[in-house]
Amino acid sequence: MKSILNKAIFLGIALVGFGINAQNRNLDNFQPQDQDGIGVFETRKDTVTTFDGVKVRVGGASTLQFQALDNENSGAVPLGEIGSNFNLATANLDLDVALYDGVRMHLRTYLSSRHHPEPYVKGGYFQIDKLNFISEGFLEDLMKKTTIKIGHMENNYGDAHFRRSDNAQTLFNPFVGNLIMDSFTTEVGAEVFYQCNSGLFGMIGFSNGKLNQNVKIANGTTGGAAFLAKVGYDKQINDDFRFRLSGSLYNTGYAPSVYLYTADRAGSRYYSVMQDATATSDNFRSGRFDPGFKNKITAVMINPFLKYGGLEVFGTVELTSGRALTEADRRKATQYAGELIYRFGAKENVYLGTRYNTVNAELASGDDVSINRFQLGAGWFMTKNILLKAEYVNQKYNDYPTGNLLEDGKFNGLVIEAAISF
Repeated sequence: MKSILNKAIFLGIALVGFGINAQNRNLDNFQPQDQDGIGVFETRKDTVTTFDGVKVRVGGASTLQFQALDNENSGAVPLGEIGSNFNLATANLDLDVALYDGVRMHLRTYLSSRHHPEPYVKGGYFQIDKLNFISEGFLEDLMKKTTIKIGHMENNYGDAHFRRSDNAQTLFNPFVGNLIMDSFTTEVGAEVFYQCNSGLFGMIGFSNGKLNQNVKIANGTTGGAAFLAKVGYDKQINDDFRFRLSGSLYNTGYAPSVYLYTADRAGSRYYSVMQDATATSDNFRSGRFDPGFKNKITAVMINPFLKYGGLEVFGTVELTSGRALTEADRRKATQYAGELIYRFGAKENVYLGTRYNTVNAELASGDDVSINRFQLGAGWFMTKNILLKAEYVNQKYNDYPTGNLLEDGKFNGLVIEAAISF
């Protein structure tokens, strides 16, 4: 009862805040959370400030799926049976606050997610686009092209994380599921992003390489560090054609436990698809692949993006290596993905798309395995804030050893998703 009351009070405060700010919810240097945010990667730089005092923008998202998937494997280890029904509805609450001219705070809370029954904070950060709080016009020319982020935040590794579903915020993902090897993590750190008018951009950042923050000493240290870097080119060549190409690096030395491929507590969108029939708890990452790298990770991601009229192409090439804490030798994993989307209608409010995603990796057991996924999707923006999409998915597991749960495993079928974001 106490939990329900706390949630009701929390939601009431959020709705009151939303009502107060409903007339003008625009903020400087902010990515729209509706259809206008599609195709936005790093935050754009606004040339004219609108700051006239502290302003709070309350936003949020809600998503619900109907799942009709079939699953099977070799039968050596039986899979839990699944049927057709609705999944857990997920919800986000966003607070974005203009604190000063060129200084903004972002905070995202998962009100409902697959892994947690209670609300919890995903992460938050300060975004600095001007240094006027030091002195008026301080390093003004440099800051016209520079953005600084500091906090416990989503790492800017690769471009795929800009197009993934983040719990209930699913409008930017043209499909239902994220990539098989879903590189996403939130760590305490800082990033400096520099973008030129020519289209060239670069980013460097550091984090402490830890998802769960603590001061416990292990092996004589409280932890290590992760280095991030990104370079690329992004240019609207003419009214019809846009081209972007980026390359990213995520590298750690010693770290107690790195979560680059397991940090998403919101979980997979494919519920219970590859789960042991005898399991007493839900595998909230079902349908994804974790290479098991927890230490000394080196990951490189290359992402091309082209948009010509309504035709959109997005690719992912990811090469990664690392080891578990108990392993002496490093192992490798590679991921490739290609998306082809066609958006049409007067406001490109309807789209059709397909994605092929494959992962090849060496397991800790020494076995070389692969996973292939084909997705066929369609979506309709009923309004800029409401999206209805459907996806057919077919995923297969290859070369898993005899007796493994995923031996000759596969799942396929239809998922329908309805999403609201504001």
